[in-house]
Amino acid sequence: MAAPADPVLVVGATSWGCTLAIQFDRAGSTVAVLCRSSEEAAELARSREQRRLLPGIALPESIDFVIEPPANPNAVILAVPAQTLRANLRALLPHLHGDAPIVSAAKGIELDTHLRMSEVIADELRAAGRDAPIVALSGPNLAREVAVGQAATTVVASTDGASVERLRELLMSPSFRVYTNDDIVGVELGGALKNIVAIGVGIGDALNIGDNGRAAFLTRGLAEMARLGLAVGARPLTFMGLACLGDLIATAASPSSRNRTLGEQLGRGEMLQDILAATVHVTEGVETTRAVRELAREHQIELPIVEAMHDVLFDAMPPNVAIQRLMTREAQSESAALGQFLPAAEPN
Repeated sequence: MAAPADPVLVVGATSWGCTLAIQFDRAGSTVAVLCRSSEEAAELARSREQRRLLPGIALPESIDFVIEPPANPNAVILAVPAQTLRANLRALLPHLHGDAPIVSAAKGIELDTHLRMSEVIADELRAAGRDAPIVALSGPNLAREVAVGQAATTVVASTDGASVERLRELLMSPSFRVYTNDDIVGVELGGALKNIVAIGVGIGDALNIGDNGRAAFLTRGLAEMARLGLAVGARPLTFMGLACLGDLIATAASPSSRNRTLGEQLGRGEMLQDILAATVHVTEGVETTRAVRELAREHQIELPIVEAMHDVLFDAMPPNVAIQRLMTREAQSESAALGQFLPAAEPN
């Protein structure tokens, strides 16, 4: 397939932004990466390596690193942290023309508004008097594995069917299989909420709770993800797919997962502020925990794992106390929890 005349614009030379640029290039698209400064753009163009965030991975010569966005990109990929997505898009919109799909590649919930990333994008488009298809990209996508071409899958989600098909065509390659989904609510929530559960898995592993405990934590964490999803309009079965269960498995199991690693550090007794100060990466699950706790309380949804992770992260609760609190909750039936994964019964 011939490369399109207009490039895919990746906003953010982050580890995931550079990885997506590599993948779009691999799939045959022309790609431009919008950098924060002329110095960053020049360094990436010269070294062909994101040494700070993705060391050892070569960036193809065909990828352009720019400080001014192309006016009519084929698609706009927002590969910036969730808490800065709004500001980045607000600064970008005056420079864009046309109706290219705007794609969120961030996995989080905005702290101040409790909005999903697609809702943040919709907010900013309305404020600018603009209209464009909105897409979410999420799945079990550890950046380094995707960057080197190991087998991976992802999901592009939107209520606009033409846009997800367009993104799939631009992104899919023999090593990167792209699925489509019209449940953007469930896909986005899965990507955000699994980070909270992964922090807890890391804590449990540091405390040596064992394989049984880890399996229980993952299962009950998935139930909480679906419970909140159901309350805000997601389809329950989406939580059994790649963007939810699949991403949870990858994030909770991998030693290269930032959220799981942060949990391990907390479980060993390190302080949150010291952990965050020592990393060059953004660990999305931290602020997402705060936002999701508030969102759940707004909807009067009980999320014991989210509450426990919040108290560990922000209220100095010892991790072993949080685990004990979860283990000594009032006994419950599992049937009601599992029922949320079933489609609603048809009315008579």
